[in-house]
Amino acid sequence: MFKLPAQLTIAQVDDCKTQLLLEIDQNDEINFDDSEVTHIDTVGVQLLLAAVTYIASQNKALNWRSTSSVIQESVKQLGLNEAILNQYINA
Repeated sequence: MFKLPAQLTIAQVDDCKTQLLLEIDQNDEINFDDSEVTHIDTVGVQLLLAAVTYIASQNKALNWRSTSSVIQESVKQLGLNEAILNQYINA
């Protein structure tokens, strides 16, 4: 289970990306837990979109039903209409 940090902002993205890439590279099935996310900025949303796209390109499975209203609201505010991301986030 990959637990997203409470703060997924520009300050945390590099560390999160490094850990996330290890998780993806070491597993065929990736499980996201976003239950503790309390703050996300545009860079954080971009990281999530990039991660979901990368997981799909590696033909790996992603199990994630976003429960974080913060993530859902940020995606909605940004007007993102990426089908690959929207299948996990009900914004």
